[in-house]
Amino acid sequence: MAAPNPHAPAVSRSLPALLLILTVFGPISMDLYLPALPALTAEMDAATSVAQLTVTACLIGLAVGQLIAGALSDRYGRRGILLIGIVGYIVTSALCALSPSIESLILVCLVQGLAGGVGIVIATAAGRDVFSGRALIRFYGSLTVVGGLAAIVGPLLGGLLNTFTDWRGLFVFLALIGVAILVLVLIAFGETLPAQRRAQGGFAKTLRDWRTLLSDRRFLGAVLNQGFLYAALFAYVAGSTFVLQDIYGLSPQWYAAAFGLNSAGHMTFGYLAGRSAERWSIPGTLVIGVAVTGSGGLGLLAAGLTPMPLWVVIVSLFALSSGVAITAPPATTLAMSDYPQIAGTASSLLGMVRFGFGGIAAPFVGVAGALSILPLGVVTVVSVALAAAALLLTRDPSTDGARGERRPALEPASTAIPDRSSS
Repeated sequence: MAAPNPHAPAVSRSLPALLLILTVFGPISMDLYLPALPALTAEMDAATSVAQLTVTACLIGLAVGQLIAGALSDRYGRRGILLIGIVGYIVTSALCALSPSIESLILVCLVQGLAGGVGIVIATAAGRDVFSGRALIRFYGSLTVVGGLAAIVGPLLGGLLNTFTDWRGLFVFLALIGVAILVLVLIAFGETLPAQRRAQGGFAKTLRDWRTLLSDRRFLGAVLNQGFLYAALFAYVAGSTFVLQDIYGLSPQWYAAAFGLNSAGHMTFGYLAGRSAERWSIPGTLVIGVAVTGSGGLGLLAAGLTPMPLWVVIVSLFALSSGVAITAPPATTLAMSDYPQIAGTASSLLGMVRFGFGGIAAPFVGVAGALSILPLGVVTVVSVALAAAALLLTRDPSTDGARGERRPALEPASTAIPDRSSS
């Protein structure tokens, strides 16, 4: 097991595994019911773009929930905020199952996302509480791997459950998952942010922290890079179910299998990227990830301009998902490494931009209806181009080049990364 941050409180051996679980229980809300989205659209007699707003609402909720929970956890501690979020997730998942109309479902998905975002931001911030140096990079690589695994399990399980129940039953299942996670947290999650390390002050202090973070070129570049890449990723999440089922005629089960294949790539390349960033180069790994994502986007754009066989679309989606996974460990490390004292706030801004940009991009893939790939191709290519431009900000000319290139990866795991949050 990776050596912990020497300044962190004692934690249980099961905590790292629990943190990995916490980071996926919000996003799995979408992954699980994606195979049933076309059926939901038909039952609710909704337009494709309107049904996709359930995904958008969840993404926006995940973004805003992280923004709120991150700052609160810096001030009041991680555990109490996490418990509130999990209870809220259980309640809203049950309400989703009872929604009588598409409008009410969109609203409740928004609130469900708010609650689900708490797990993501607490997991990322608590990881910064207890790890540093190479161990921190390894932990963020693990987050990407588990995210890919959840993306495999979610649609596959959703496709399987969809043969026995409808989309309402899938939301009931999500509520049960929330109950199981609540029990695990009550048993295994101890406070990772002691009272003496918590931020002092109210909303004005939070605004100052945001200003500190957003004035840091390296932090801003890493966050924007991830925001634009996640816009491409969630455009794929929202659009692939209609592309593969409505255009290419895959059943919900075969769609789940195709989605699972792409998510296996996400998991595998996320793991390799964590090792590459740790042992080779953080910015080099980040550049490779952007290039791989771009190749996937170009493949989808080509499929939108002229008919392509199914395998071309599958390979393009695989490259897009895997490329985003390659960028996640190095970009997260760049964003989080310098701010241990406001890790919750830093994590919240990173998560808010990732899911917020994803929520904005997702509806655009349905503007031409369910039988066109072109909007998906355009959204992904434009997003990757903007992500590549954001990389320029990560190379801050006012700092030591060696620091920006490899310092976090070369530090011993037992040595804390310098804290710039008080600067």
